[in-house]
Amino acid sequence: MQLLKKSSPVTYLLSFYLIVSIVLRVVLLFHPITQSTFSAIEILKIFSFGLLSDLFVFVIVAVFLNLYLVFLSNTKYNKPWGYVIFGFLVLLLLYVSFGNTILNEYGGSLPEVGIIFISIKTLFFGLMLFLPNKRSLIRSILYFLTIFLYVLLIIQNAVSEYFFWNEFGVRYNFIAVDYLVYTNTVIGNIMESYPVVPLFITEGIIAVLITFFIVRKTKPFLLKFDSFQVKLIKSIAYVGLFFISMKVIPFLAKKECSSNVYTNELQSNGIFKFYTAFMNNELDYDKYYKTIDTKLAFSTLSRQYNYNLNNSTLRKIASDSSEIHKNIVLITIESLSADFLKAYGGKKDATPFLDSLATKSLQFTNLYATGNRTVRGLEAVTLSLPPSAAESVVKRKDNKNKFSTGYVLKQKGYQVKYLYGGDAYFDNMQDFFGGNGYEIVDKKSFKPNEITFSNIWGVCDEDMYKKAIKVMNEEAKNKKPFFNHIMSVSNHRPFTYPDGKIDIPSNKKSRIGGVKYTDYALKQFFEMAKTQSWYSNTVFVIVADHCASSSGKTELPLDKYRIPGMIFSPNFIKPQEFNTLMSQIDVMPTLFGLLKMNYFSKFYGQNVLDADYKPRAFIATYQDLGLIKDNVLTIISPVKKVKQYNLKLKPDNSLKYNFQIKYDEVLMPKLDEKLVEETISYYQTSAWLLKNKKLNQ
Repeated sequence: MQLLKKSSPVTYLLSFYLIVSIVLRVVLLFHPITQSTFSAIEILKIFSFGLLSDLFVFVIVAVFLNLYLVFLSNTKYNKPWGYVIFGFLVLLLLYVSFGNTILNEYGGSLPEVGIIFISIKTLFFGLMLFLPNKRSLIRSILYFLTIFLYVLLIIQNAVSEYFFWNEFGVRYNFIAVDYLVYTNTVIGNIMESYPVVPLFITEGIIAVLITFFIVRKTKPFLLKFDSFQVKLIKSIAYVGLFFISMKVIPFLAKKECSSNVYTNELQSNGIFKFYTAFMNNELDYDKYYKTIDTKLAFSTLSRQYNYNLNNSTLRKIASDSSEIHKNIVLITIESLSADFLKAYGGKKDATPFLDSLATKSLQFTNLYATGNRTVRGLEAVTLSLPPSAAESVVKRKDNKNKFSTGYVLKQKGYQVKYLYGGDAYFDNMQDFFGGNGYEIVDKKSFKPNEITFSNIWGVCDEDMYKKAIKVMNEEAKNKKPFFNHIMSVSNHRPFTYPDGKIDIPSNKKSRIGGVKYTDYALKQFFEMAKTQSWYSNTVFVIVADHCASSSGKTELPLDKYRIPGMIFSPNFIKPQEFNTLMSQIDVMPTLFGLLKMNYFSKFYGQNVLDADYKPRAFIATYQDLGLIKDNVLTIISPVKKVKQYNLKLKPDNSLKYNFQIKYDEVLMPKLDEKLVEETISYYQTSAWLLKNKKLNQ
């Protein structure tokens, strides 16, 4: 095995990787987003188990380096094998360049990466085959490039983990996997959000210097190659260590069991976290989570709805008066945490229009988002369904013909559309909404003269709202009510927007600037809407898709899921503050109740204004599934784990009672089994219904 040799580059690269990993942990430990304190034992665990994980992960990722070093020789260039190998490489290059390979199926930049890699390999092999006198020099160049690539990847991974932590407060997770799939959009976002060129130049300079050091120290390694027998012995040893690493790494991951989430995240290895997230884009509920008898699960669920559900959520929603078929405009706002609004404690006067509109609306002051990504918010308001384990239904293959808000409204004669300022391909929105009967209006629908400003995410909110006004004016001519779901984009990193609109220049790229511009654009939309013929017959629903960040000391920090939401309609909706606990999935069923709609429902969401509504809310990550009820947060997690926290309000004297949002989550030593059973009933039944296609139209 190459690691056994002191002059081996593997030894130096391993040392460099471990040093970088230690430095990264220290930086993340003291990062402002790491809102926690750590005991001496936790610090010891973070660095000891973390270092072991890093060591064994490096053994795995060094497989290509070891293969390269094992095949260093001169004999492979001898006739005829040299020409055979070169011919094979040329054919492979032609295939990946012009054929439809597996790399094309994954999309993004992977095909280009594959072509570049094989091109370099083919070029250098050909040069060493046809220029034997220059072979030593060419091999040295290739050796330098190989070491440089590993050094650069180690540095780049550390920098990427830092920025990911800066955004989400965790190591790589499901979001990072999505970001890899949507490479072009995400790279564009990074380019617009950070000083990428100076950063990459700095990384490159550091990588070159470290590579020079390693190459100089390991120069003897290139002067004499091991015999075939020695290489065979070393390869067998490496293979053995490789398989040991595959067993040890998951074992160490199971030691990430602290009640402090930050301890677990700092102890973990980001590369392994990325791998596990990539492999588990769907989690079989029955396999990974605690279960109860299916009949008991539906029976328990029935108590919430006062119906005998009998392996279904299908029930009749009846009104005591005639239906009101007003136009509906649902606006889901990107990353709008509750505490951006003044009523919730916002200190920077970032949302004057929303603050004003809220006082004229039915305002939900105790509303929780189901998740921490846009697809979760879209899933919640469209399917009115508790968050599913792993990937959102929006991103799944089986995401079409679902029982949705659009489906209900289509049965009532509504025109149904989804409007998005970006490319609806992103996050699978086009496939999901198109597959559920929505017409889609996205950036591809815009004429050049309709775009005044755009960034990597799409056109600015003002342009989107102007387009929406045009769409609704055309719909109004059809003499049929319309339902338009609009998704905003401007309140998202890189937080760029047209200059001269607010008091923060676009080039500042500040989050608060993004919030202010989002509020400004929304005001412009309503100013335009007021002048339209359909305005007085329209209900506007405004709700955040998720909060600006989701990190915290516990798995599910409540304040990072609290979102604003309101229903506004002049002379129809009575302004009031509704303080009862509710979920994002309840917003549209509540609206349907206000419109007196009669329909058969499969929704888990409820009309929270009904007298028999029992307050509860759902919050989740991609693996931790939570239920808030009776001042207790119950969390069920993979490996059939269950935790419960008592929720102790931390009063803020600057806020009215209706807007108190801070809680201490105190781990309960003994589980409330009734609440555990109820939590399981929600998530187990929704998983069962999805799996058995019982939530289809």
